[in-house]
Amino acid sequence: MSDIKKVLLVGASGNLGPSVLSEFLKSHLTVSVLSRPSSTATFPPEVNVIKSSYEPSELVPALKGQDAVISLVGTAAFDEQQKLIDAAIAAGVKRFVPSEFGGNTADQKAREFVPFFEVKKQVVDYLAGKEGEISWTGVVTGPFLDWGLKVGFLGFNLTAHTAAIWDDGTVPFSSTNLSTIGRALVALLTDPSAYSQTANKYIYIASHVTTQSEVLGYLEKVTGKSFKVTHVKSEEAVSKAREKLGKGDYSSIPDLILGAMYGPEKLGVYEPTGNQLLGLPEESLEDTVRAVVEGKKP
Repeated sequence: MSDIKKVLLVGASGNLGPSVLSEFLKSHLTVSVLSRPSSTATFPPEVNVIKSSYEPSELVPALKGQDAVISLVGTAAFDEQQKLIDAAIAAGVKRFVPSEFGGNTADQKAREFVPFFEVKKQVVDYLAGKEGEISWTGVVTGPFLDWGLKVGFLGFNLTAHTAAIWDDGTVPFSSTNLSTIGRALVALLTDPSAYSQTANKYIYIASHVTTQSEVLGYLEKVTGKSFKVTHVKSEEAVSKAREKLGKGDYSSIPDLILGAMYGPEKLGVYEPTGNQLLGLPEESLEDTVRAVVEGKKP
């Protein structure tokens, strides 16, 4: 095992947090959650909840004794991560995992396509400048497949049985289920080889490398229903999204992300992955789709 024993999760009440927390509770690690004093989020009774603002005078004592900090914060708190990093260094934390968990922000083309990714890269660059004081790992997962199907982010409406297919739907993209991300993080901090090999690097994981057409096929198979398909022209959709963003309309960001994934630039696929290093099992796309349709966890 690695020398990591105590792990602190920050932002554990978001879309990803509960699944990550669940996997850590199954491990031998001691997991705690950092929560703002004003937060009304609730956690399982066995979880140690540490209340703290992002002020250094509170953060440093809150992080004292932790071996690793995993940031799962959402968009609004990305800029706060530098405070977390500085406090982690002052508290003697060994490994910091920034809030990546999405598109490949290490890819300059992806950052140019989705300017929002640049904020995440700035956090990694800040960490890179602190190497020697703390180590870091950036975990690239692609979109959360099970969550994305459930809420309709990936273009499929499971209630109305409709699908918005970009171009011909055959561009491959990498994606990861929520629980798989949790298992990957546990392995990253507990397996000595994985811990060592991921120091100060990005690691890429994926439950599936698939296409919209393949997902649609399994949705129709599992539900027994034909989905009404509309086609999105990626060039037009991306152009409109960029125009909106230029006017300060951030509602365009989802279309830019989808355009990067589904468009001809193929910015949403990455192979090979670090699945084997982290001991992640192969997953069935059909099983994932079936679980989402039935309201279960893959």
